Amino acid sequence: MITFFIAGLLVHVVFFISIFDIYFTSPLVHGMKPQHLPLPPPAKRLVLFVADGLRADSLFKPEINGTVRAQYLRYLPHERGAWGISHTRVPTESRPGHVALIAGFYEDVSAVAKGWKENPVEFDSVFNESRHAWCWGSPDILPMFAKGASGSHVHTYTYPATMEDFASTDASKLDTWVFHEVKGFFNSAKENQTLLSILHEEQTVFFLHLLGIDTNGHAHRPMSKEYLDNIGLVDDGVAEMVSVFEEFYGNDGKTAYVFTSDHGMTNWGSHGASHLSETLTPLVVWGAGVQIAQRTFTSQTYDDNYLEEWGLETYRRIDVNQGVLPLQYLDNSQHFKAESMHANAIQILEQFKVKMKQKKETTLSFLFTPFLTDSKQAEFVRHARELIQIGRFDEAIDGCQALIGLALEGLAYYHTYDRFFLACSVLLGFTGWTAYVILIILKTHAGLRKPPTSRDLPVSLMAIQLLLLGVDATLLVHTEALPHRNAIAQTPPRCNSLNAMCPQVLQVALCTYVLASTHSSLQQKRGLPLFNQLVSWATLASSFVLPLLSSTRLFHRLLSILMALVGVYLLLSTGYEALFPLALSWLMFGWINMEQETMSTQGMSNRTELSSFDFTETIDLTRIRQLRLDDIRRSYFFVFFIIIAFFGTGNIASINSFDPASVYCFLTVFNPFIMGGLLMWKVLIPFVIVMCAFESIQVSTRLSSRSLFLIVLVISDLMALHFFCLVKDYGSWLDIGTSISHYVIVMSMTIFLMLLSIMTHILTSRRIVIGRKMKMHFT
Repeated sequence: MITFFIAGLLVHVVFFISIFDIYFTSPLVHGMKPQHLPLPPPAKRLVLFVADGLRADSLFKPEINGTVRAQYLRYLPHERGAWGISHTRVPTESRPGHVALIAGFYEDVSAVAKGWKENPVEFDSVFNESRHAWCWGSPDILPMFAKGASGSHVHTYTYPATMEDFASTDASKLDTWVFHEVKGFFNSAKENQTLLSILHEEQTVFFLHLLGIDTNGHAHRPMSKEYLDNIGLVDDGVAEMVSVFEEFYGNDGKTAYVFTSDHGMTNWGSHGASHLSETLTPLVVWGAGVQIAQRTFTSQTYDDNYLEEWGLETYRRIDVNQGVLPLQYLDNSQHFKAESMHANAIQILEQFKVKMKQKKETTLSFLFTPFLTDSKQAEFVRHARELIQIGRFDEAIDGCQALIGLALEGLAYYHTYDRFFLACSVLLGFTGWTAYVILIILKTHAGLRKPPTSRDLPVSLMAIQLLLLGVDATLLVHTEALPHRNAIAQTPPRCNSLNAMCPQVLQVALCTYVLASTHSSLQQKRGLPLFNQLVSWATLASSFVLPLLSSTRLFHRLLSILMALVGVYLLLSTGYEALFPLALSWLMFGWINMEQETMSTQGMSNRTELSSFDFTETIDLTRIRQLRLDDIRRSYFFVFFIIIAFFGTGNIASINSFDPASVYCFLTVFNPFIMGGLLMWKVLIPFVIVMCAFESIQVSTRLSSRSLFLIVLVISDLMALHFFCLVKDYGSWLDIGTSISHYVIVMSMTIFLMLLSIMTHILTSRRIVIGRKMKMHFT
């Protein structure tokens, strides 16, 4: 069995890692030569404002009474700038959003296996290509660009991480800090000749990351007064910063300004998925080299009604997507635009060449099929250059845009070049392994035969079993009303056992008070009370110990485990989801009783009341019976309930649709690792409940653990075959994460459940006894 387990572990690890080789390899390539324009740029410096978490409608849409909350930014397109909507791509998170803005590519899906890191992959950025870059803002965003820079020319100034407190009375102080630091920086530069001369050099970038709007959106929701007032504060701050820059540089007309956002936010204060409120962000551009107030009196064709809603229908709207230079924003000659587009096309074509070379070197020559031959590439480039030289700039721009489209298609072609072959190999391997396990079951567990006809379980009783799964809560409430022959009627528990449950009942009541008190305190902007925080962490710690102090009688111990876990789950809940572990527990009690009744009906065991079972007396089964057809049903139900436990209220992928409200009873200062750990434990609590229930069924029905392992292995592998074909490497982190979690949970089900069964074995069968001398030991 050990050899088989090691072989199965190795096979599943290989199959699990295979999806990352097939779907989640980095599309980025390195080694390209940077492209430069032969013409001088219109601006010497760029000022980039990013209002984290700002929705497009929140900035542009007027109030009901016709007033606007962003007086300065809202009227820039009326006088001296251009505007549009920046269509962000999912995942709508801060890190991938800023990478797209500053580095020019969408999220690298290989980062899904690398977690929240400063730089999951190496990439170039505008900051790195600049002569100097100064950045102010969040410690979660700025370091990733400074760390990836080739040199020390990217300077970052961040506030302490403790300022990112979702329970703060006013998160707009994060933006106020940025504006204050920028003013202080330029005031000190006037007294520092070395810094003054550096600031007047060309190719300089200033980046102001404004996190207050996002923080207020998470804490108070986007429709709240705090969120909307923060927009007004940012608008005033941007106007003040523009005055500071213009005064410092003597209004030389060589500064370009860009105001945008990395992502939006849903009405309930989360982001990460593909809702329009998350993907539509504002874009306002003005300054050197930018078109000025483009008025239009013709109808603008868009699929939405935002122009009329926002009162901007007479001003030209220019939307932006990633990859292609938005020429409509540039106020330059057609020659400059053609040269810019040509450099853009050559840069993307260089990436295509490197990708093609890499794939050609790792593929047999007779199997390699080029997407775009070298001669066609050279012809495109030569033709575009000739058009520019003879002054046919519009045709050159069209030709470069066509080349960009082909190069992007070619990059996708080579990135997925081996996907079909690798996927077929994995599918064939899955099929072979599953067939091998089935043969082992048939060979070594040959008891798969129907019981004698006289004791067959009636079909009607099977239907009643399924019905019991839906109405078990009602049956359990009225257990005393049932006949004594029904196994659901239990003997009353001992009084001392009930007394032992009283502290846990009081603890659940205290958790309910803490949850309500914390919610009220945060609404009143009084922060997280220290008492509530201490109770929350104490409840989490005690949930692993209190069950071990209770009786090891089956229902007594299960009830103690439930009470301990419900308290923690309650503190991690934000709504009706707190009822899920209670509903799941009632369902488990019904399942336990149903299986015991089925065993008794078939005459497979002597009549034993469930209340008389003790985990410590019967956990070590000496008689290992062979598999029966009913065991397949039990294994199937077990897998079904595990899936229900995982996807009942959410899963690991939902963590990426970030909403920190679930952990407010424990902490409010942003900490992705602690917050993620708490949410992971919340996900695992329903697993523990199901595992404890199945441990009870093993005890009461004398089910073989080894047989269970093999049956669950076959079921999970058949499910894995299905979910492998549904894995996605595009869409939001929620979409990607959900497709991965489907596959991962069925792939790792057997191994994971075996490890989790060790924990549940301790929770159910071990007991801490404190003697007169306060000695603690396991019985």
